[in-house]
Amino acid sequence: MKPVVAIVGRPNTGKSTLFNKLVGRRLSIVDDTPGVTRDRIFADCEWLDRHFLLVDTGGIEPKTDDVILLQMRRQAQLAIDSANVIILVTDVRSGVVASDADVAAMLQKSGKPIILCVNKCDTVGELPLEYYEFYNLGLGEPIAVSAVHGHGTGDLLDAVLAYLPDAPSQEEEENTVAVAVIGKPNVGKSSLVNAIAGEERVIVSDVAGTTRDATDTLVSNEFGDFLFIDTAGMRRKSRVDDQLEKYSILRAKMAVDRAHVCVIMIDATEGFTEQDSKVAGIAHEQGKACIIAVNKWDAVEKDGRTMDAYRKKLMNDFSFMSYAPIIFISAKTGQRLDRLFELIRFVDEQNAMRISTGKLNDVLAAATARVQPPTDKGKRLKIYYMTQASTRPPTFVCFVNRADLFHYSYQRYIENQIREVFGLEGTPVRFVIREREKKN
Repeated sequence: MKPVVAIVGRPNTGKSTLFNKLVGRRLSIVDDTPGVTRDRIFADCEWLDRHFLLVDTGGIEPKTDDVILLQMRRQAQLAIDSANVIILVTDVRSGVVASDADVAAMLQKSGKPIILCVNKCDTVGELPLEYYEFYNLGLGEPIAVSAVHGHGTGDLLDAVLAYLPDAPSQEEEENTVAVAVIGKPNVGKSSLVNAIAGEERVIVSDVAGTTRDATDTLVSNEFGDFLFIDTAGMRRKSRVDDQLEKYSILRAKMAVDRAHVCVIMIDATEGFTEQDSKVAGIAHEQGKACIIAVNKWDAVEKDGRTMDAYRKKLMNDFSFMSYAPIIFISAKTGQRLDRLFELIRFVDEQNAMRISTGKLNDVLAAATARVQPPTDKGKRLKIYYMTQASTRPPTFVCFVNRADLFHYSYQRYIENQIREVFGLEGTPVRFVIREREKKN
């Protein structure tokens, strides 16, 4: 495992701006509103050929009764407990405040190496007098940094490396399956990630929209290695009036882009909604392996026919992605979570399947013999041959005499024949039509 470096501090000292600067991309939401970062955000960071995991945390409010702020503090504490090195970020403009001293005292109890970072030293040259106040925190020499401009970040990273364990960094294993958990707000995405991880990795609350960032959770079990990406719930565009929520939808789309498999969560007590279709459409359009997970199944009154009836209705609702398997789960009770892992591994393999050109053309020959290709004004479609161009999703190139004759309905027929022989369950399939006249 890579060593972990946690960025902590009271709200609005610039932790997320520093995090984005160190990892070199905008992963953490940055806004002037205190409390924007609620969960722990993870990203790979590299400095002088050393790799480590950088964790951004929500601001610590040592004394608060606010439910969300209390949970943010617990999240920060979890990050501190799992970190090898802690960066305490303070704000030179406000000087040392009581909260800084409280957070420093909390960190010292952890016994972990602490690097004191004094942020917002944006001018080059002499350090402001307020900088020297931070020696009073008793954490050694402060490092002056400008997260916005990048000044001092090299010195900060040098200090981090001095405390990191000597073990060589390991590259991410290729067999780790990245899984994005997506769905509309309050369907239980964070509860599922917490149930899978066996700890409170993500803040769970009945308040819709609690999760704003996409958070990563590494899980290793008998089914293999998985990286779960919990995403902010996607609402209808008409509901997205908050600027932060617009960021979150963008982040959720980025999470889908990073993932191999998308678990599309539906609330069993609400049933299918138009928003579920739109959320699923994002994963479908990006060619990801998909599983439809019906959560809160424990809360549904059932008889012997309930599941079959529910499944048939969902298959009709999700007719555009009929390839996606449906599983009924409960994040609360842990019902069928083992089966979910098996399905994730299975659909990932299907999404990455490669079929030889010879076998593909055998299926094509049998399919065209069974159902003749369409004709138009006496001209018949000829499919010369087919080959697989890429995986994730499986993409097939068909060389034909006339592309306009290869109607969608016949493409669907060929796709069904390929699926019947090779499976390809849980993954969309793409066709690329290339037109060329056969030489005499």
